[in-house]
Amino acid sequence: MSALPELWTHQPRSVLAFRPGRRVADIDTNATPGFRGEKAGAPELQAERNAAFAELQEMLYANGKAAGDHRSVLLVLQGMDTAGKGGIVEHVVGAGSPMGIRYRAFGVPTAEERSHHYLWRIRNALPPAGLLGVFDRSHYEDVLVVRVHNLVEPAVWAPRYDEINAFEKELVDAGTTIVKVAMFVSLDEQKKRLAERLERPDKHWKYNPGDLDERQLWPQYQQAYQDLLDKTSTEHAPWHVLPCDRKWYARLAVTELLIEALTAMRLSWPPADFDVEAERARLRAL
Repeated sequence: MSALPELWTHQPRSVLAFRPGRRVADIDTNATPGFRGEKAGAPELQAERNAAFAELQEMLYANGKAAGDHRSVLLVLQGMDTAGKGGIVEHVVGAGSPMGIRYRAFGVPTAEERSHHYLWRIRNALPPAGLLGVFDRSHYEDVLVVRVHNLVEPAVWAPRYDEINAFEKELVDAGTTIVKVAMFVSLDEQKKRLAERLERPDKHWKYNPGDLDERQLWPQYQQAYQDLLDKTSTEHAPWHVLPCDRKWYARLAVTELLIEALTAMRLSWPPADFDVEAERARLRAL
């Protein structure tokens, strides 16, 4: 339904796919893998591709609502603060129909959430049939933040990689397509974005003093992300490594990942479960 625009030399699904042996330390966060276009043309292309995404997303919703299709899509956005997760949600996912989208941001667990298994809150936020679910951060916080801040012993968080792989396999087998995006921004770009939040009153609400503390822990996070990619990029739920210094590129890339995932589902509009011609006649008679 939606052919890849000529400005892409390779499918983002393939060019961004994490490959064994790739090092987080070597990621060029300013790169635009697979894309030969420029920033100046990004708004027009984004609008065009948003329309293609929106049609596919509505088709997914229509099939879940009217045709009993049990399938769904889950977009996992994982990255440090300022990586651009919110921008993806606003400028990419926001192009779709809100009726067919379930968004959830995962912050510090509540007291109730801490009283359950760490996947309990994740299961409660999964998209039902026909919906696109969006996780702003995710179950991977429990092998990232938990690990870096020594919130539990290694003997507790280390087995979670296999547990998460099994959990995601369960979701895929049940009909959920998982699109996992690991978002990386340089420390220089992160500093620039944090400074902008301090300079603009309309951005103050987005600033968290704790982000500076997390920034100091980047070496530990870098190793935690390396293990996350090495251990949880699977055939059924692969990771895509996304350079995010250029917001316009990151948004275009995620749009294409979603279009690719939805197109692979071979969706079509559900047929009417009534006599269309008879209803037209009734309507004309009014």
